[in-house]
Amino acid sequence: MDNPPQIKPHEALELLKEGNRRFLSDAPYNPPMDRLHRLHLAAAQRPFAAYLSCSDSRVPPELLFERGLGELFIVRNAGNTLCATALGSLEFAVTQLQVPLIVVMGHEACGAIRAAVSVARGETAYSSNVSKVLQSLLPAVLEADPWAEDLCNAAALCNVRKVVKELQKEASPALLDPQAEGRLLVVGAYYHLDSGRVEFLGQ
Repeated sequence: MDNPPQIKPHEALELLKEGNRRFLSDAPYNPPMDRLHRLHLAAAQRPFAAYLSCSDSRVPPELLFERGLGELFIVRNAGNTLCATALGSLEFAVTQLQVPLIVVMGHEACGAIRAAVSVARGETAYSSNVSKVLQSLLPAVLEADPWAEDLCNAAALCNVRKVVKELQKEASPALLDPQAEGRLLVVGAYYHLDSGRVEFLGQ
């Protein structure tokens, strides 16, 4: 499916919502992946949304929104953290590919968040590289109350809101200027593993 040129941010968001509704209906979905379509994409890509999502194997954005090749520019890491690589990738999507929408998506039962909770409670120690990832998640864990009963999911939501706020208020002009001009929308989302529903925060 070709994406319409100059798609508006809210139109891009509606495409994702529509795709998740199809996903929830359990209807078969077969995106175009034939050779002609691949050759068309080889010349240039025009994704309509950029995604910062967790690396969790149960959370593949293309499937949750029933999108095909060339439609989503996806950045994934443990805990959907805004590291330098993720931020640079999102800036590339906006400045070079003119993506009108950035979605930051967390999810239920996030393993990275659970590990950060364990660190906050002093229960577990991890290798230096894993610890670097978890350090960026600790502020969300502490904000959500490290002794709360449902801390993992509460912290996952806090983390999404924290990253969205950074992208909306504290990012470089490469992201702030197009938002001020109405050419870019940054939203948060939360995936419910049991139902398959993606909740768009604040929408």
